[in-house]
Amino acid sequence: MSRPAQTRGLVEITDVRKSFGTVEVLHGITLTVQPGEVTVIVGPSGSGKSTLLRTINHLEKVDGGFIAIDGSLIGYRGKGTKLHELPEREILKQRTEIGMVFQNFNLFPHFTALENVTEAPVVAQGRSRTEARKLGLELLDRVGLKDRANAYPRQLSGGQQQRVAIARALALEPKVLLFDEPTSALDPELVNEVLDVMRELTESGTTLLIVTHEMAFARDVADRVIFMDQGRIVEQGTPQELFSNPQEERTRAFLSKILEPAFNI
Repeated sequence: MSRPAQTRGLVEITDVRKSFGTVEVLHGITLTVQPGEVTVIVGPSGSGKSTLLRTINHLEKVDGGFIAIDGSLIGYRGKGTKLHELPEREILKQRTEIGMVFQNFNLFPHFTALENVTEAPVVAQGRSRTEARKLGLELLDRVGLKDRANAYPRQLSGGQQQRVAIARALALEPKVLLFDEPTSALDPELVNEVLDVMRELTESGTTLLIVTHEMAFARDVADRVIFMDQGRIVEQGTPQELFSNPQEERTRAFLSKILEPAFNI
């Protein structure tokens, strides 16, 4: 199935550096993701994958370099040769265009599934409750949970909670969707129900950046796979190129440990 052509959702990451204390976790990352592209980021734990994702919506401030979406700087305003951080209200407005799905769902426990989905369109975009409810029910139906609209998170399985979180991220109609290891907190039998929803999203034309350890899923849905290690992009290419013929020794060493169980070869 061909995807709808997209003109929005261009992500440009330029020489991004990030440190926590004395530990540099991102070493000058430069990456361009085209509108509508599905980019999957893989690599060992601690390689900087999640930190990179969090810099894209300014949940982590960069120490150097910059990120732009559709030509607009994220989190900063340029003035001469210097960058000045935007006020929080402007950063929050930017985040309405960058949806994010976290490892641990982050649902409001005192809200129903429907209320979790409708809150942001009402508060952040000023939509009416009636309009937001209609949209929320449509999105819950899309992720297979319309019949659970009035359930609270504690009444839902982990997989169901993550599907509600995906619906919530979609509610603001973002230009870009970020997934930070969305299945890592799930019991194995619940992983596929979340991956099935994500697989459907890859056909929507929205720009997706996905950090995951699910290699078979990456092979099936990605336009491009990026391998990171120690805060750097080591190698990137199509799934066929990266998984079948990696060029870098570090990539080969990493994949040799995981491809056999993932692909049953």
